[in-house]
Amino acid sequence: MTPTSASPSPAYRAGARRNTGVPTRRKRSRPRRERSGRDRPLLGGYSDRHGHAREVIARPGAAGSTLVIDRDRATHGDARLVAHLAADEPAENAALVCSRYLEDVAAGASRCRLLTVEDATVAPFADQREADLEARAAPAPAQPVDRLGRSYSLELVHSGMSIPELRWCREGPGHASECEPLSLREAIAALESYEPLQELTLVALASCGHSGEVSTTVLRSELARVQESPIVLNRRLREVVLAAVERGESSMSEIAIRCGRVKRDRRGNESGETSWLARRLGLLPEGGRSTPTPWIHSDVLALIARRGLGVSPREVEP
Repeated sequence: MTPTSASPSPAYRAGARRNTGVPTRRKRSRPRRERSGRDRPLLGGYSDRHGHAREVIARPGAAGSTLVIDRDRATHGDARLVAHLAADEPAENAALVCSRYLEDVAAGASRCRLLTVEDATVAPFADQREADLEARAAPAPAQPVDRLGRSYSLELVHSGMSIPELRWCREGPGHASECEPLSLREAIAALESYEPLQELTLVALASCGHSGEVSTTVLRSELARVQESPIVLNRRLREVVLAAVERGESSMSEIAIRCGRVKRDRRGNESGETSWLARRLGLLPEGGRSTPTPWIHSDVLALIARRGLGVSPREVEP
């Protein structure tokens, strides 16, 4: 007997179409939104030198920031921090960072540290922002003046660039002469003191930041050279030597002899080369110069301190 399919009864068909009183809502097709770089986790990928597949992703960080991470594609291990983007940076910067990073990887010049737990809990540049706020809130020191009555201040100087640059300038006594731009090192030499020039420079650089309205490139490089240079001021060393001589503890000749600077007269009598010591201390000008130098090499300073005076170099550092 051939099986037949029974058609639904009229009551069943009516029940299927029974009005429940609830209007039927038609599903609307919503347009798909393009996700930004911060929302899109995968930014790119590559194979390392061992042939392992790796991927670069974007992950939300603290305070609205974005972590750009390089990790193993299969295991998601060996995670490395490519960049930590602040919340105010455009979302497209994540993709831009990834693109530059992959270029460096291809050239074999990429270096990233391992991702840490703290990276997800710390906002980028938080320490620098706090330092900037503290520097801006700190009262500005008084305008420095050298022994000749010349004053020093940070001014905006137009040097042919599209924006002015921040430079140290010197003005003669009575404010009658023009403001003369000079380097931070020259200003320190004139005052024979690192402060308050370094403090004022740090405050000014923190206030300007990287706004793009003022160029601070020259001033930043001058500050770095001063802080890293082995040539230091000799003022403190000069004060200590002269004080020891005045108290009768040593003579200039004795100090020079202890430093190995010995001269002999025609009869063979030995004495210290006091002119060498006086030039190092800034009491006499160097050969061919008209004025003494306020600078001394840190190695020579240490030699005079340890052998000549028998003290730690820290006691005579400026």
